[in-house]
Amino acid sequence: MGKHARGYQLAMQAVDNLRRSHSDYALTERDLAAGCFGWISADCATAIIQRLDRSVPEFQASEALIRELEDTDALIITTPMHNYTVPAALKLWVDLVLRHGRSFAAKDGQKVGLLADRPTLVIVASGGYIRGGKAKQPDHLTGYLTDVLATLGIHDIRFVYFEALAQPDRAARAMIEGHSAIISDERFSRPSSSQRASS
Repeated sequence: MGKHARGYQLAMQAVDNLRRSHSDYALTERDLAAGCFGWISADCATAIIQRLDRSVPEFQASEALIRELEDTDALIITTPMHNYTVPAALKLWVDLVLRHGRSFAAKDGQKVGLLADRPTLVIVASGGYIRGGKAKQPDHLTGYLTDVLATLGIHDIRFVYFEALAQPDRAARAMIEGHSAIISDERFSRPSSSQRASS
């Protein structure tokens, strides 16, 4: 797990691709599994409903994560699939960064993102197959994260999957395929100048 996880290794491959072109860009890493944000408290929920100012203490965690997004020009999310969808730690991140009036607004009954679009790479690890004819389980992660990121204003998204990692003979092949997919992604090999990436 953590920095030894295959998804993390692929994320660092994407970062290395960026560094080959721009050695001076900054990297911000956020380990959501560390659990440093706790949960959405009743006070935070009340502050959202009452639309309190962003400076109130109840929004401290939310503001920190939203500002991280605002400061990045490229975003990398690496996540396992847990029970068909995102793990609890990533779901908490979603609940903290999706905030009405701050990261999205309502227009004609639709949620409209207030953040700038940016190249985004989502690396998904799964123990079984989740795509194509070999799929044995539903995939509620891809559509969910696509909708979440679009609600923020992020539409330039590519998903890279490495599947069937519960099969030892398949895991090595999945990593090779994952590395090939990362290398072929020009968004993460030819970045714009003065770029900041977040992982």
